[in-house]
Amino acid sequence: MDKKALIEQIKAKKSFLCVGLDTDLSKIPSHLLDTEDPIFEFNKAIIDATKDYCVAYKPNNAFYECYGVKGWESLKKTIDYIPNNCFIIADAKRGDIGNTSGYYAKTFFEELGADAVTVAPYMGEDSVKPFLQYNNKWVIVLALTSNAGALDFQFSTDQNGEELYKKVLKKVATWGTPENTMFVVGATRAEGIGEVRKIVPDYFFLVPGVGAQGGSLEDVAHYGWNKDCGLLVNSSRGIIYASNGTDFATKASEEAKKIQQEMEEILKHKSFL
Repeated sequence: MDKKALIEQIKAKKSFLCVGLDTDLSKIPSHLLDTEDPIFEFNKAIIDATKDYCVAYKPNNAFYECYGVKGWESLKKTIDYIPNNCFIIADAKRGDIGNTSGYYAKTFFEELGADAVTVAPYMGEDSVKPFLQYNNKWVIVLALTSNAGALDFQFSTDQNGEELYKKVLKKVATWGTPENTMFVVGATRAEGIGEVRKIVPDYFFLVPGVGAQGGSLEDVAHYGWNKDCGLLVNSSRGIIYASNGTDFATKASEEAKKIQQEMEEILKHKSFL
């Protein structure tokens, strides 16, 4: 999916919601555990319940790879089931170099059919460039994260007082373009979103941390908005685990709709619709 198509979907669905498919067998409704593929059955129901309210899905690879071949099959079936008008993010956080990075790109773009993959840029340009060789595919680079460990490196300063995350943003922006590169910016660092926006004004951000992690949608929109909307805001647990009973899909739909309605008001306020 290219940038134009993504923006069209945001306008059509009046939403910039991304649903995270962090599917944990210990948390899904117990009545699904006796099915042939509980992970896929859960994901299928969640997708059916939320596809009208979101523009993207983000399966987190760790929740699938831990089950080996069977988990990989669940991931592939999930991605194949996602409607064509939804942006698919493989949340894999890869970060190797050279041929290895190239084969990761082949895995997620050619074999799985994802539109985007998350990548850690610590090893530099040759850990990111192989993902940028594909037309209408995206690399989503970790920029400013909201975990406690972010303080270990991301805010380290050089002799000029510039934080490391800002140096990373500036450098990565010279490798890709707003047509093939996005940045992960955590919602719980709202003012930080504004700092990132100053450095990369034209890029889309993938923003985790809204909902169960406490991030504010209003703050994200205030600090992160650009002329193209420029935001994909992810919610995982708050939607997919809204209930652990037989009504889990209905409750997921209700939560997704609630967020979509908030987003619609923001889009109207920003004169985007």
